[in-house]
Amino acid sequence: MYKDECETLDWEEGEVIGPDIESRETLLELAKMTNNAYEERDNPAWYSLGDDWKNETMPFGWEPDADGFRGHIFVSEDNSTVVISIKGGDPGYWGGGGGPTAAKDKLNSNLLFSCCCARVDWTWTTVCDCYSGYGKCDQTCLEGSLLEQSLYYSIGTTPYRSLIQNLYNNVTYLYPNTNIWVTGHSLGGALAALLGLTFGAPAVSFESPGERLPAQRLHLPSPPSTQHVTHLYHTADPFPMGECNGILSPCALAGFAFETRCHTGKTILYDTVSKLGWGSSVRKHSIGVVIDLLGRDWEEDLPVPKAEPEDDCTECTSWEFGDFKDTNTTAQGLKGGA
Repeated sequence: MYKDECETLDWEEGEVIGPDIESRETLLELAKMTNNAYEERDNPAWYSLGDDWKNETMPFGWEPDADGFRGHIFVSEDNSTVVISIKGGDPGYWGGGGGPTAAKDKLNSNLLFSCCCARVDWTWTTVCDCYSGYGKCDQTCLEGSLLEQSLYYSIGTTPYRSLIQNLYNNVTYLYPNTNIWVTGHSLGGALAALLGLTFGAPAVSFESPGERLPAQRLHLPSPPSTQHVTHLYHTADPFPMGECNGILSPCALAGFAFETRCHTGKTILYDTVSKLGWGSSVRKHSIGVVIDLLGRDWEEDLPVPKAEPEDDCTECTSWEFGDFKDTNTTAQGLKGGA
């Protein structure tokens, strides 16, 4: 369904058991799971989760020839809860290299989190052909580009059902009477939030770039309440803050266009700049930084900051979106980054 097509949905509210987002211990446990999504089980960086969770996980995307979407599925000892933990972008890319998922991670990041196809300036090779000149971007083209099968997160039905949606459906088939939560860090956190919007599953995202804009472009369900989606990040992390952009930013120099900043649901925001005196740095984007923050109470009688919606958030205000191309035209194929 594209932007000129509308369908009215009658929402039925229901109760699902989700994680206690006011509990530092619960959030710390989920943060450790997001760390483990980057690792294989025998890696020294793997966190033990304690007696409440089974030792063995169900890994996905770790096959020798796999080059994209991956992570682990964690199951509680009593089988009451399953957590799908999704890996974020390959951290090796910042060292000039990267692992087997780096190229697709970069492509998906630039499609999801840029204002218009990663068009930072005229020197960039865009990831879709929607730029229409002079600060204009074709909306229908953008929405079409997010439906490509090569994306981690496409929408709807065959043939565009994405890897992540198939994974969720498989988990619900294996555990039909179990509470299913999704979590992830960075790109993985955004995918977890999008999955939560699609299926109504409780989702906790750590240090995700803003995913509200891609959710709108994907025409994901927009229920009256999205309080089942929670984001957690801190003010010294330029990725979720929408501050790692511009031609001279470290993100742009690495070929990334992280331009979105608005999140769905509610946000737990650690003001580490004002309270701890931290400076903004891409080095603060590591999930290890969040794990350290969650290792202590934020304030006396306040284990974690209060979760609140980002009601007044704006983004991509320098762009004009509309129908500037042929109405039958969508993306003309996907390209690389800068």
